[in-house]
Amino acid sequence: MPELKVTQQHLDHDAYLYIRQSTPRQVLENTESTQRQYALRDRAMALGWPLERIHVLDCDLGKSGSQSAGRDGFQKLVSEVALGKAGLVMGLEVSRLARNSADWHRLIELCSLAGALILDEDGIYDPANFNDRLLLGLKGTMSEAELHFLKARMRGGLLNKARRGELEMRPPVGLVYRDDGVLILDPDAEVQAAMRLVFEIFDRTGSAMTGASSSARSGSTSDEVSRFARPRRGGGTVKWQHPAREARAGRFAAQRAVVSRVLTQAL
Repeated sequence: MPELKVTQQHLDHDAYLYIRQSTPRQVLENTESTQRQYALRDRAMALGWPLERIHVLDCDLGKSGSQSAGRDGFQKLVSEVALGKAGLVMGLEVSRLARNSADWHRLIELCSLAGALILDEDGIYDPANFNDRLLLGLKGTMSEAELHFLKARMRGGLLNKARRGELEMRPPVGLVYRDDGVLILDPDAEVQAAMRLVFEIFDRTGSAMTGASSSARSGSTSDEVSRFARPRRGGGTVKWQHPAREARAGRFAAQRAVVSRVLTQAL
């Protein structure tokens, strides 16, 4: 029985439940999955851990498991295991803990050295046991492969749509989508004036950096071109920002990048 793997030595340490959803949208819509993850606390209590010694790490909700960077909850979990505080690590499935083999195998190794067990929806595993370690490794590999297949399917769908000429992406600065999906120059006269001014300054100076600084000194309202990069079907308004204020706010590098993008993109 899996419960026989739990000893008093494990119960003397705390249990850690790691909870994660990959995107904010999943957090909002896949509430059943989140509830199933929280329900693992009952499994730990049934195995002998008191509720006050079951720590829930759920600060990574809405974050991808493809890497450990930016996942504070996972980093804390790894730290607690490394410090020898954990007797049990819980996750609904391997993919909740990590979809990266390097992160997953590091956690397995730390659990093995610290004598901590790993629990998922299917059972309890002892990373110090060869057979359990082998199974955990296979689960991690399958989880990483699943992420690869998901990305491949999504990319394949985008490529197929692009071949049919139906893929819409963020248009270049100064262009917008017409209702029939055709890219055209933004009909807004001020937007067109801003575009012309950027090119006129560049023609005179031959430098995007000088062009950006000239725009900032000019006092014109026609130089915040980054605001009309979005598709604006059916109208919409353009929010203008004064380049001089951008420069005074210490955002000159960002203004220069916008001007450079306008000059190098295909219009």
